[in-house]
Amino acid sequence: MKKAFYILILFITMVSCGNRSKTADIQDQTGKPDRIEVLYFRSPQRCVICNNIEALTKELLDSLYLTEMANGDIVYRMIELSQKENKTIADRYEAAWTSLFVNKWEDGKETRHNMTEYAILHSMRPAKEFKEGLKNKIEELRKP
Repeated sequence: MKKAFYILILFITMVSCGNRSKTADIQDQTGKPDRIEVLYFRSPQRCVICNNIEALTKELLDSLYLTEMANGDIVYRMIELSQKENKTIADRYEAAWTSLFVNKWEDGKETRHNMTEYAILHSMRPAKEFKEGLKNKIEELRKP
């Protein structure tokens, strides 16, 4: 029963959020031109998976990347989907439900990496496993 529930959640997420990396067709308008951006989209209806994704993402960033976040090399944004002012960014990322993106901004252009499927599948496993995958993606994108 639990397995069917997780498969259903994964299916809904993949349909609503897509699962692809792509270069954005719009230019960055704020922040450093070269940075890593971690975007967590959340909805007001929160389940255990949603809460875990948010908590584990924040824990990883706070434990390993405080300096980088302080100087703007890594930016973390939690985006509440129910707020009208976030509709444009939610539409841009096709985020209709809990979604996690790790993006690289270079010379004002964005390359998106949709980590939603990974996050959902690993959020209920040991925290170390979730954090290791997220850390690996961040480190991969930090390389020149």
